Amino acid sequence: MYRRHHPVTLLQASRASPGLSRLLDLARESGERLREAETLIPPMLRPSVQAGPIEGQVWCLLVDTPSAAAKLRQLLPALQAHLRTRGRDVETIRLKVQGRRR
Repeated sequence: MYRRHHPVTLLQASRASPGLSRLLDLARESGERLREAETLIPPMLRPSVQAGPIEGQVWCLLVDTPSAAAKLRQLLPALQAHLRTRGRDVETIRLKVQGRRR
């Protein structure tokens, strides 16, 4: 039996797979949340923060250094309130220190 494998785009694959489609939707939403909250993050801290996974009402932010996480931790109540005013269902924001990406 000879099978031909045809390449598919990520968009085609995500439409064919409900699980992958959901994952892409969550990644898009996480990025949107970060863009909406970015104005509250000091400009020097912004490069250290990346959007992370969403699990229900819990959103995770990935941070480069422990010191950046400490500063961001002080801003969490303001970030949560800001996102709620924009219609985002965020009960908790977790921070995860990733370390420097090379």
